[in-house]
Amino acid sequence: MAKSTIFSQIRHIYHRVCNVGYDSISEQLEYDYNYDETAHDGKQQNSPRQRKKGELYVDSFNGEPWSCSFGTSEENGVWMNSGDQAGTVMAALVWLLMIYSIVTVTLLEATDGIPITAGMIYCVLCTMALSSHAKCSLSDPGSVPRAAVPCESQRQTQTSHAMCGQCQTFKPLLSHHCRICNRCVSRMDHHCPWMNNCVGAANLKHFLLFLIYTWSCSAFALVLFGWNYFLCADEYCTFHPVVVHLVRVMTILAIGAFLFTSSMLMNVTYGLMTGIGTIDRLKKKATNTMSQSDEEPIPLKDVFGVGGYHTWPFPMDPVFENFDRCMGYSMPQRLAREQQLMENQRPRDQPELEPSPSLELPTCVNNLLPV
Repeated sequence: MAKSTIFSQIRHIYHRVCNVGYDSISEQLEYDYNYDETAHDGKQQNSPRQRKKGELYVDSFNGEPWSCSFGTSEENGVWMNSGDQAGTVMAALVWLLMIYSIVTVTLLEATDGIPITAGMIYCVLCTMALSSHAKCSLSDPGSVPRAAVPCESQRQTQTSHAMCGQCQTFKPLLSHHCRICNRCVSRMDHHCPWMNNCVGAANLKHFLLFLIYTWSCSAFALVLFGWNYFLCADEYCTFHPVVVHLVRVMTILAIGAFLFTSSMLMNVTYGLMTGIGTIDRLKKKATNTMSQSDEEPIPLKDVFGVGGYHTWPFPMDPVFENFDRCMGYSMPQRLAREQQLMENQRPRDQPELEPSPSLELPTCVNNLLPV
């Protein structure tokens, strides 16, 4: 049996077992927008395979800014909210408390207060929680660019589209303008001060992972302390006198973290099951219109992506099956590149958009203009 056949069968089994929703080989664009012809003696790279309408593909074009600057505007290369001092302090406090708990558990392990395996498990859970926190805090939550336009499905089913009065841009459905981040965020749930960032369509996975790992850390710590206090009568279960005070403080922190993360997990789960975010739910309750809600549940693939089950536990960016549908908007430049793929043309990194021969603006653009 040929090696290619064996590899294809292994890849097929891997996709079925891990529930991978896309094939990174066949759906890869296979085109380098940074290709330099002068470095290859003027030889042009091959054009990508012609795509059919509705066929999935992985866009290899990177339209993110390359500047080494921190902020929440489109020109900043690293997403970081630095305008909220209270949020910065609260986000730093999360790291401080997590590191405190790691040090306490490490001292318990060093003084033979708990098994080494239990200490290793707790440290791994804390590391995953801090990684998810950093990823959620420093990731774009799904900010709407200034050049955003409605998706094709929205243009076909809607005759008018909302516009943000602050950003003066297209405002997708279920998006909200955050006055702290000063951006409109797609499918915004709320602005979390503990993350010092908004929780939206693009970083909901990282926020949910942080809650799960923090809940697991607090529950695991309470089980360890409870077993030592109530069930263990051996002299080896006695903590070192110096560590006892650290454990008492950590117990209080673990109880508070357990209750808080349990409440937040129920809140996020309710939002996924109903499709109504925290902000929209508060608005509907204030106007007594919860019974009139027509939102649909949010599928897990719109949160964790279609990269497979093995990518769910890790704070890595999800690969969405349909980025425009998940974000609620399209980009003219991306649509132009997609048209080039369908017409078997050589893609360009910044395709020129042909102006309309008519002096009248298209309806989808005219609806975006302020009245």
